[in-house]
Amino acid sequence: MATVSSFSSPSWPNPNPNANHGSDDHSSTSTVTITEDLESLAASARKNSAQQQQQQAQHNHEDAGDNVKNWLNQFIPESEDIHDVTESVPASDPAPAPVNEGTLIPTPQIKTPNFKEHALPPVPISLLHVSFNQDHGCFACGINCGFRIYNCDPFREIFRRDFENGGGIGTVEMLFRCNILALVGGGAEPQYPPNKVMIWDDHKSRCIGELSFRSEVCGVRLRRDRIVVVLEQKILVYNFADLKLLQQIETFANPKGLCEVSQGSSSFVLVCPGLQKGQIRVEHYASKKTKYILAHDSRIACFTLAQDGHIIATASSKGTLIRIFDTHDGTLLQEVRRGADRAEIYSLAFSSNIQWLAVSSDKGTVHVFNLKPGHGGQGIDKTTESSDHSTHVPSSSSSLSFIKGVLPKYFSSEWSVAQFRLVEGSQYIVAFGHQKNTVVILGMDGRPKVWLGHLYKKKVEKKTAFDI
Repeated sequence: MATVSSFSSPSWPNPNPNANHGSDDHSSTSTVTITEDLESLAASARKNSAQQQQQQAQHNHEDAGDNVKNWLNQFIPESEDIHDVTESVPASDPAPAPVNEGTLIPTPQIKTPNFKEHALPPVPISLLHVSFNQDHGCFACGINCGFRIYNCDPFREIFRRDFENGGGIGTVEMLFRCNILALVGGGAEPQYPPNKVMIWDDHKSRCIGELSFRSEVCGVRLRRDRIVVVLEQKILVYNFADLKLLQQIETFANPKGLCEVSQGSSSFVLVCPGLQKGQIRVEHYASKKTKYILAHDSRIACFTLAQDGHIIATASSKGTLIRIFDTHDGTLLQEVRRGADRAEIYSLAFSSNIQWLAVSSDKGTVHVFNLKPGHGGQGIDKTTESSDHSTHVPSSSSSLSFIKGVLPKYFSSEWSVAQFRLVEGSQYIVAFGHQKNTVVILGMDGRPKVWLGHLYKKKVEKKTAFDI
C-alpha cells in the first residue's frame, strides 16, 4: 500500500547533511510531495506536534484513486527554466519528469568534479546495488553509506554522495543523465525505510518526494513520464508529474523485483511476471491492451525488453534456454541455448540495433547471441538457419543441424557466437557499450569491476576496478 501523509517521519536522518539549512521557505512535506530540509521539518514537528497530529491526513493509494496535489509545480522553477539534459520531449508527449537546470551527470568532456570536500566515512564500504541507466551510458552503485555514479566510456567516477549515520542505499535508479534519481534504503543501517521510494533531486541535494508502502520495495523503474514501483506481488504505476496512481498490477511472487519498461516516447510498454509460473504480462498503454505469454514451464528468472518495447527476451530458473518473443502477439521469434546444465541468469541485454543479445550467469560466463533479422515481425521459420550478412558472424547453429528431427533438440540448438569467461560464482550484469561491437560487463562482488568484451576479437579486456 502506498500512503500519502502530511509529514515525513522525523526519525530518519537528514538525507543531505551538508546542505545549507533554511535556504528555502517551504515548511510542509509529504510522502509523495515535495519535502524541504528534513531536519528543519523535524524541529518544527517537535515544536508543534499537537497541532500537526490534528492536521495530519492520510489516504490509501491502493483503495482510492484520489489525485495528489501537483506537488512538483510549487517547488521547481517555471517551465522555461526546466530542461532535460539527454534529449528533448515533444510537446505532444506525456508530461516529462521534473528536471532542473543542474544536471547530475556531466558529459564526458567535462572535467571530473573535485570531491575533496566529501569526507570518506569511517566504516568499511560495502556494495549493495549496481544498475545501468536507460541508455547504458552510466551505472549507479548503492553502498552502505550513500551512492556513486560512474560513466561507462570513458570509465570513471563522475559523482558521489555520502550520508552520515549509516546511510545505506539498496536501490539507485537513474533517469538517463538528469538530476532526478529514485532511492530506496538498504543494508544494515538504511538511509531511508526499505518500504519507501525517495525521489532525490541532486540539483537541490535533497529528496523532493516519497512514496510509502506497507511492504518492502523490490524495485523501481523510471520513465520521463512514469514511476513504476515493484513490490513482491504487486506493481504500481504512477504519473511522474503529480504522483497520481494510474494502475495496480497483481503478479506472481516476484522477490527479485523483475519489471521492464520501454523508453520510446511514442509508446509505453511494461513487462512484468504474470499470475502463474513461467508467465509474463505485457501492458501496451498506447493501445490499452494486455498480452499474456507463457514463456517457460519453470519460474521466470530474468527478462529484458528492447528500448522500443517490440520484443522481449526471457530466461527461466533452469537457465538453459533464452526465448525471444514479439510483445504484440506473443509469437516466439527465436530460441537460443546458453548450455545444458542449470545456471542462474543474472542479466539479459539487447544491443541498440537488436542485432545481439548478451546473457550473464553464475557460471562466470557472458554469452553473446546473434539475433535473426526482422525481429518484431513474423515468427521465425524453424527450418531456416540464422544468418546476418551485414555482420559476417558465423552461424550460431549446431553443426549437427542437418539431422534436425532425428537427434534430440539439444543438437540443433542455436549457440552463442561469442563467449567471455570471468570468475565463476561472481555476479555480473551486462549491457552493450557505446563503442561498436562491445559489451560492458560489471562485476558486483566487493566493489564494482568493469570489463569490456570485444565481439569479433572474442576476448575480454579488464578496464578497471573502482574504489567506492
